[in-house]
Amino acid sequence: MSASASHAFSFPAKIGVLLSGGGRTLENLAGWLEERPDLARIAIVISDRKEAGGLARAERLGIPQRAMRCRSQSDGEKIFAVLEAVGVELVVLGGFLRLLHIPERWLGRVLNIHPSLIPAHSGMGYYGDRVHRAVLEAGDSETGCTVHFVDNIYDHGEVIDRGVVPVEPGDTVETLAARVFEAECEIYPRAIEKVLRKE
Repeated sequence: MSASASHAFSFPAKIGVLLSGGGRTLENLAGWLEERPDLARIAIVISDRKEAGGLARAERLGIPQRAMRCRSQSDGEKIFAVLEAVGVELVVLGGFLRLLHIPERWLGRVLNIHPSLIPAHSGMGYYGDRVHRAVLEAGDSETGCTVHFVDNIYDHGEVIDRGVVPVEPGDTVETLAARVFEAECEIYPRAIEKVLRKE
């Protein structure tokens, strides 16, 4: 049984968002939750990079934020201690590029979205435009995004939901990335609600 299956979420549930970049996923989730105040709210944003644009975006959205290094298991424990201190029950990775060590008590309550159909073009070193470039170079006819539970291996945990995106003739990395992100904006909220409601 996963931690999410055994955990009784309170509503609105407190979500923690971890990011390394500009925070587009954060913005999407914050906009969605504005319409769903009964379901959840983002209680804190943590980045492993002080200069991450996502921290400024969180500040603009009125969400508490902080930068914390994530280079070891002990760093991961410190991150989860901060999340627990503010009452976070579910952690969502939104472009978090470090391997986060998940304590056993948190397995099944940490989600990630990857911009391909796992297991294709996933694992260490596959992120962002690197994934879309690999899809095009492989000549794949379709790609998409996958939401999965996070364990201690890159892009490895149980799949929760996925969205399929066709690769169109003439696609570039940029055009493909844009369409995959559109799918992410729909699939990630759906997966989060599925986990919170134990569906």
